[in-house]
Amino acid sequence: MSTVRRVRRRATGALLLVPPVAAAVVGPFVTEARIPSDGMPYALGDGHPLGTDALGRDVLTLVLRGGASALGVACAAVALAVAVGGVLGLAAAVSRSRWLDDLLMRPVELLLPLPSLLVISVVGVGWRGHPVAVALAVAALNVPAVARLLRAAALDAAGGPVAEAMRLQGESWARVLFGHVGRAVLPVAAADAGTRVGTAVFTVAAANFLGLGLDPTSPDWGVVIAASREALFVQPWAVLAPTLLLVMFTVGANLLADGLLADAKTTGGGGKRPGRRANPTGDDARAAGKSAEEAVGKKAGKKAGKKAGERAGREAGKKGTPRQGTGTEAATWNR
Repeated sequence: MSTVRRVRRRATGALLLVPPVAAAVVGPFVTEARIPSDGMPYALGDGHPLGTDALGRDVLTLVLRGGASALGVACAAVALAVAVGGVLGLAAAVSRSRWLDDLLMRPVELLLPLPSLLVISVVGVGWRGHPVAVALAVAALNVPAVARLLRAAALDAAGGPVAEAMRLQGESWARVLFGHVGRAVLPVAAADAGTRVGTAVFTVAAANFLGLGLDPTSPDWGVVIAASREALFVQPWAVLAPTLLLVMFTVGANLLADGLLADAKTTGGGGKRPGRRANPTGDDARAAGKSAEEAVGKKAGKKAGKKAGERAGREAGKKGTPRQGTGTEAATWNR
């Protein structure tokens, strides 16, 4: 994909995201928490730019007020899924133990075959009307896929020369995990999160549409669509307005995610630019390789000195020499 197309795609995605995000962020501050039901059901005009819903509430106010729950629950669920799944995937990639890799990944993979609406239905029966419960359910459904993706993306960085040099220098496990490996897979994680946000928005909206999420009188976009779908031809804006905002947010998020994924493929996920000689880690790898050589040299020197000292001691013992060689003296003598 050319640079011009990537820029156009990102610009289009950003423009599509502006209306729904602005409605979700600014809307709660410019509308009242309690929306009055002072109009006629499914009325057009009469001081209501987008008409009213079945309860006589202003649709424009509902749209401005319901974006926070429609988008906030989905974004919080994706953020939690990326955080938990990312840590699991990166830890499995960095670990050099097969049993630890299985211990981290196999229990999570048990959630992969579970249908999303089935899980949300179970959660909705037990915790009906709680957006936190819906967010946790959506996050749990996305954790396995995120963990598997980031583990696969982090394997090269975890086994590369930079990570090896950091281990030889005595860097902590957390520093290797988050300081190098996590930074290397950040473009992949951002692109994947962009695609998952759109899916999560529709999952949350579907749960609310089916009555498994928020209260039926909630101004959430999914709830408004479900409540007004019967009057689509009588008062279309009660359905079209929240639907258009959901579609704009999803398409815009996907376009931005595609742009980030294209950038990640172009740079190789680790800072490599097109047109440069193939070098997966660039200047950092050369510096890390030099440090690794120094660390390996010191370690090899100590081992060689110790072995030479033991050998000199055994030879001196055979000859009856009262003084036995030491590792330091043998290493000095060898140099």
